Amino acid sequence: MNLAEKIQAVKDNVEAHRRWLHAHPECSGQEKETAAYIAKALRNLGLAPQENVGGYGIVALIEGKKGGKCVALRADFDALAIQEETGLPFASKNPGVMHACGHDVHTAMLLGAAEVLCSMKEEFAGTIKLIFQPSEENATDSGAKKMIAAGVLENPSVDAIFAQHVSPNYPTGSIALNEGAMSASSDRFFITVKGKSSHGSAPENGVDAVTIGAQIITALQTIVSRNISPLDSVVLTIGKLAAGSQYNIIAEECTMEGTCRTLNPQVQDQLPQRMEAIIKGIAESMGGTYEFQYSKGFIPTMNAPAAFALVRDTAQTLLGSEQVIIPEKSAMTGEDFSFFGREIPAAFYWLGCQKEDAPFYPLHNNRFAPDEAAMPVGMEVMISSALAYLSE
Repeated sequence: MNLAEKIQAVKDNVEAHRRWLHAHPECSGQEKETAAYIAKALRNLGLAPQENVGGYGIVALIEGKKGGKCVALRADFDALAIQEETGLPFASKNPGVMHACGHDVHTAMLLGAAEVLCSMKEEFAGTIKLIFQPSEENATDSGAKKMIAAGVLENPSVDAIFAQHVSPNYPTGSIALNEGAMSASSDRFFITVKGKSSHGSAPENGVDAVTIGAQIITALQTIVSRNISPLDSVVLTIGKLAAGSQYNIIAEECTMEGTCRTLNPQVQDQLPQRMEAIIKGIAESMGGTYEFQYSKGFIPTMNAPAAFALVRDTAQTLLGSEQVIIPEKSAMTGEDFSFFGREIPAAFYWLGCQKEDAPFYPLHNNRFAPDEAAMPVGMEVMISSALAYLSE
């Protein structure tokens, strides 16, 4: 059988993996049952998975007919705190938790790739390291960083790494990737403004934290419009705001939470200092005080030139040039695969999963349901890319 036929032969197993994982989602740092399922599936293939690597991470090796290079394939497996509304027969059984980012699909594809590659050990030289990673959705407690710290890229030393992520922005049967930046950094910040409460009819007796907060929200946007080059992509979003206890009381406290995204590591380093200068200036000039916490999360995900070219050329051969999309711009989403790319050559690509004529729901939507027909496509590109790298 050729590779496509081997993938077709395990199609039912891959779908079964995906549907079990989808029905049993677990949030970042809580993936105990998911990890146990993955480890059992690997043992059933005759592999010896290493468990609890950097949390609930799992690593397994598939060794070819002789020594050579080592290439890693990575899939993430945490879910999100979202109540599912897809209506799927295998919808989440865990209230308030859902695989709304497709990590169930990523993991199922890697388990399927493992099954295929185990049947091909005599056909390649070198080692394929399977990395199943937890806690991708937690920007402040990255599973990738923890697995790297635990030595996942050693014993044997990994020479290159590949990963894929489903995307409804592209049709099923296609992939999309850029050389260089694929996705942005992802940082989180917290702002607390403190004033002085008073009766709403006598604002002169208080310090209005809401007014200070409103000024800060507006002024922070000038960082993007006036402090950063228009050639650099930057997002500064305040997504959560809370203040006040009563309609007729001047609020004593206003809290805000938000995120910053950029494709430029130098800009990422500039943002906290500029933000605090604005917050401090406005709060103190209006009689209040402030607290500011900035937590760096993911760095930009960068595709190494050679790894990018290998995946692009491999996918063009498999899918046809028209199905390999080079986006005009990078995504501003965050992805902790970026930390692997900081250590070794890496390639990350979007796997199209939007079925023709199906309703469009974006990632992290409670109705997101990727087309399962994308899974054989992703498996073939990933397996072929790994084998192509080992044969170089």
